[in-house]
Amino acid sequence: MLRAPCWFNKSQTTVILICSVFLLTLFSFSAQALFVSPPKDPIPLIEETFPNLTSISDKQGEPLLRVVKKDQQILGYAFETDDIAKIPAYSGEPVNMLVIIDPRGEYLASKVLEHHEPIILAGIPESKLWDFSDQYVGLSVKDRIKVGGKPNKGYIPIDGLSGATVTVMVMNAAITKSATKAAESLGIIERQTNIIQPISTIKQELFSPKSWLDLTGDGSIRKLYLTNETVQKAFDDTEAENVDTVDASKKDEMFAEIYYALADIPTIGKNLFGEAEYQWQIKQLKPNEHLIAVFGNGYSYKGSGYVRGGIFDRIQLHQNDNEITFRDLDHNRISDLYTQDAPHFNEMSVFKVQSHHEFDPGASWQLELLVRRQTGPIDSVFTSFKASYDVLEQYVDTPAPIVLEPELSLTEQVWQESQVKVIILLILIGVLLLILFFQDILVKHPTFMHRLRHGFLVVTVVFIGWVWGGQLSVVNVFTFLQSMAKGFSWDLFLLDPIIFILWVTAAVTMLLWGRAVYCGWLCPFGALQELINQTARYVKIPQFELPWAVHERLWAIKYLILLALFGISLDSLALAETFAEIEPFKTTFLLKFDREWPFILWAVFLLALNLFNRKTFCRYLCPLGAALSVSNSVRLFDWLKRRPECGSPCKICAKECEIQAIQPDGVINLRECHYCLDCQITYSNDGKCPPLKKMAHKKRKQSGTDIPITEI
Repeated sequence: MLRAPCWFNKSQTTVILICSVFLLTLFSFSAQALFVSPPKDPIPLIEETFPNLTSISDKQGEPLLRVVKKDQQILGYAFETDDIAKIPAYSGEPVNMLVIIDPRGEYLASKVLEHHEPIILAGIPESKLWDFSDQYVGLSVKDRIKVGGKPNKGYIPIDGLSGATVTVMVMNAAITKSATKAAESLGIIERQTNIIQPISTIKQELFSPKSWLDLTGDGSIRKLYLTNETVQKAFDDTEAENVDTVDASKKDEMFAEIYYALADIPTIGKNLFGEAEYQWQIKQLKPNEHLIAVFGNGYSYKGSGYVRGGIFDRIQLHQNDNEITFRDLDHNRISDLYTQDAPHFNEMSVFKVQSHHEFDPGASWQLELLVRRQTGPIDSVFTSFKASYDVLEQYVDTPAPIVLEPELSLTEQVWQESQVKVIILLILIGVLLLILFFQDILVKHPTFMHRLRHGFLVVTVVFIGWVWGGQLSVVNVFTFLQSMAKGFSWDLFLLDPIIFILWVTAAVTMLLWGRAVYCGWLCPFGALQELINQTARYVKIPQFELPWAVHERLWAIKYLILLALFGISLDSLALAETFAEIEPFKTTFLLKFDREWPFILWAVFLLALNLFNRKTFCRYLCPLGAALSVSNSVRLFDWLKRRPECGSPCKICAKECEIQAIQPDGVINLRECHYCLDCQITYSNDGKCPPLKKMAHKKRKQSGTDIPITEI
């Protein structure tokens, strides 16, 4: 083992290291002011979204919604995700968000009101969380939204948030589930089903000459006919009952006669308008736009509203939950019909259905005529009459319904998207188990064993640590304890597959071999420290170790830190998560040193110590290691072999143990051991282990051979 050169005074070195441990511990606790995320008032955020609003209702209905109005006009609906879809995030608590949608179901705002996420409380700036939630603006509750990836299977991807993947996936699930339930309750969307009917297309190549009688006879053109009596009955028992009444002798006379049809079907449009006019009409259409022909006598379906405000307020179309109104720019007047046997009409129009209405020409729709009676200078009463239209099957191509895959739960989505990472990690854990089971064979090949271990540690640092962010933390322990106290749920822990698998592995290996396996092989920060120290030893950087008496007492620090954090967590988990920044894991692997300078300085200092002393943080400060070592007394196996001579008189293994886990009496302290197997390599080397050398020499003497011993 390399020792400190003469210019290192041993007592000075000891004092420096002890002071560094205590001062940097204190520095860790006070490196930055505590972050808090007090609950935000939703009302100012709603007012910011609707500057012209006149009223905001209290939460009401099922689910709980706020209705935002300007006078009597509904501007939108606001709701909180905690009231509708309360999904625990990484901290075990939900992220409560204010979501605002308009009457059509488009997202107008999505704002974080309250959260307890440790990665946001002390790490990622909250502004990035707000930027994430702003991505929903402009999308619709009808959209299937996922975090990350590319568009597939009808999903719209939005950008994730590096270092807080679980948090934003939970936020996405809460927003979309809440919005879906709200939209369903408001009638904006139908109850979700796993069957989708694709939009039909009109057969443009199909045409046959037909007369007016043929077109009305086969249902290509439909008719809405109203008598005076029908209209009068509709106004009975209203304020307009006695307004604009007609004589009883005229009750059977026509009030309105309206013919209507889907005019961009060639057999209908060409026979009604002629080839030239039909081609001119459809030339104006954009993809997924359609033409509705309307001809009327009697009560005007046009009215005068389109003249004053550009809107035809007497006529509408309805298809499913889609309500289609027309403006003056959607209207073309028809002066004459091409078919010779058509009756005379006072009004003839063609209305364009624009693409954003998502009109399906192959599905049923209804024409609605609104009839108004004036009851005062500005007051009036409306009633409406509807007539259906079903396109003939031979005019359209209707695709078969698409049966969607069942909607995956958030947990299922996460595991499905993490399949490759999960498989690689399981293979890595399988390799580790093989190393443990065959350790007695492997330690007999020191060079291969060292290379195997160092290669494994590189994979742990690069893939588990930096690529996957799979660094366990004492915060996970507190989250687990809080969950046990408040009601355990697997979903909370299954949201991060890598962390879940590592925790299961840590739990199993703790039961079988103790804390050492995780800390020595699967902890990215521990692996990084060991690789730095190994490199330092390779380039001959002087090393120093504390005297055993000092070293043994410094072990207690990590247990005191664990007890302090546990006590704080009983009062406030968020506060405990902030103080848990003594662990540099978040800075090193989740945020990759992209944060405030005190945290970077702390992490760099702990790593730099490994140039002179192996795993200083693990030995003296790590609260996670302390938590894992608590279970050490219940381990089932003790596969680290010792001889009676170990410790007295032989102390080679104790001197070679780079983390000083072997006591002066030769006993391995498995609460501090990291299972590097170096002592087992020495134990099996008959050219290095004195008791083994002695036994080998005795056997050679008894057999009469004198084979020289080659040291390895």
